[in-house]
Amino acid sequence: MAEKIFTVTNEAGIHARPATLLVHKAGQYGSELTIDFNGRKANLKSIMGVMSMGIRQNTRIKVIAEGPDEEEAIAGITEIFKSEGLGEPES
Repeated sequence: MAEKIFTVTNEAGIHARPATLLVHKAGQYGSELTIDFNGRKANLKSIMGVMSMGIRQNTRIKVIAEGPDEEEAIAGITEIFKSEGLGEPES
């Protein structure tokens, strides 16, 4: 299992467009990807699951990957967060 915590910096939080980008990226990996926000979890490969979380600016989320390419999956999701200005990963 691999995981990374992010602080969401985007003013609109994780709304439709960034959620779509994250779900698309997550779908490229064989690992199971989960997003954890305020004790609630959702499949990161599900647009409805991600959108239902209501993730706002200045909140912390955790992305968890389990599977054969978990490290690569976390790196890919981290790149989307950085390149799209969604948030900052914690070290």
